Amino acid sequence: MMEELARVVRGESSGWVTVEVEVKTACGHCAASESCGTGAIASAFAGKTQQFSIKSAEAFEDGELIRLGLPESALLKAAALVYLLPLAGLLLGAFGGKMAGSALSFGSETASLVFSLLGAIVAWLWGKRLAKNLERQTQPVILARLGKALEPSCLTKAV
Repeated sequence: MMEELARVVRGESSGWVTVEVEVKTACGHCAASESCGTGAIASAFAGKTQQFSIKSAEAFEDGELIRLGLPESALLKAAALVYLLPLAGLLLGAFGGKMAGSALSFGSETASLVFSLLGAIVAWLWGKRLAKNLERQTQPVILARLGKALEPSCLTKAV
């Protein structure tokens, strides 16, 4: 189970809670982060958050921190839809175009190129539809209540 911290934005009495999660990138965690162009671009877009609502049997206060969990299988399925399905469409389209070009005796390279692009586009659109279904079926679950976040001003007053 993949886990992520979230902050409650709005606790609703209807069994739903709106949470906010900070979107993180993997950049900046390797030894080359100082001289990497990708890391510089990622740091320019850092600090984004995503809000969504999830079902909850408990009531939460605004600003409360919670730990969310998402099964790894959902991530693997999403990765397959994004990467493998369009690649399979591209390869199958290229093979089908080569066969069609040879059978109909016109340029098999041109037919292979056109069919591969069509195959990739069709597979991408199909993957997009499947991803929407996967998103509806897979919802994060609340694993733990972590309480309210400490304010920086509270820390300085105590010292």
